This record gives sequence, structure tokens and C-alpha cells, in this order.
Amino acid sequence: MDQKFKPTITVFYCINTFFEEVSLPAGGENNYELQTVKLPCSGMVKDVFLLKAFESGADAVVVLVCPEEQCRYVQGSIRARKRVKWVQDLLDEIGLSGRRLSIFNLSPGGRASATEIIRKTLADLDELGPNPAV
Repeated sequence: MDQKFKPTITVFYCINTFFEEVSLPAGGENNYELQTVKLPCSGMVKDVFLLKAFESGADAVVVLVCPEEQCRYVQGSIRARKRVKWVQDLLDEIGLSGRRLSIFNLSPGGRASATEIIRKTLADLDELGPNPAV
């Protein structure tokens, strides 16, 4: 990764996945900025919010949702997955790469999994580089 490139990752997450604010490792080897958006249900993540995150400078966007069979609102995770897929296709179409947007099912309190997701996202950004839209 370019030494001057400090990736910005925006994480949208369901409050039923993390009951408190998401706090993931920062600094040191993980030289990145993390912005979080707490949602009452992942089904409330809209395509315009995802696109706005990229417009605001995010190099990658991650959506953390409850496992589909454990969604408190039954269809929230499914709705979020459909919206993410639509935006991934749009990002591919406009040349930004749909790989910059990802969605993961996470069991409540899955901090170790969330940390691994952020590491994977950073590894992807090593290849993708900074957001070309900003």
C-alpha cells in the first residue's frame, strides 16, 4: 500500500449485531480511519447512504448484518443484501469496483469477526488503492 494512503472505511451496522459502539483496532499496522453508522436494523441501509459514503471519501464500505435466520425484523438482512448487491453492480458499471462494498453476516457481539473483516477490507484496499471518485 502507498505509504501516504491512509484508507477510510465506513461501517454500517445493525444495533442488534453490536450493542455498543463498534471499536476496532486503529493505528500501528492498522493505519486507517474508521467511520461507523449505527442502524436500528440493517434493512434500513439504503443505496443512497452507501453511495453517499463513497462520495464523502470512503475508500471502502462494509455492512455488518445479523445472520438471516436471526434478524429481529425477519427480512432486514435480506433487504440489506439486495441493496448492497445493487450498489456493487452500479459501482462496477461506473468503474469504481463493486469490491469496495461488502456485506457480512455477523453474530451478535462478533468483535473478533469484525476485526478480521476490517483486516480483509484493508488487504483488498492494498490492491484497489484510494477511492478514485474523490
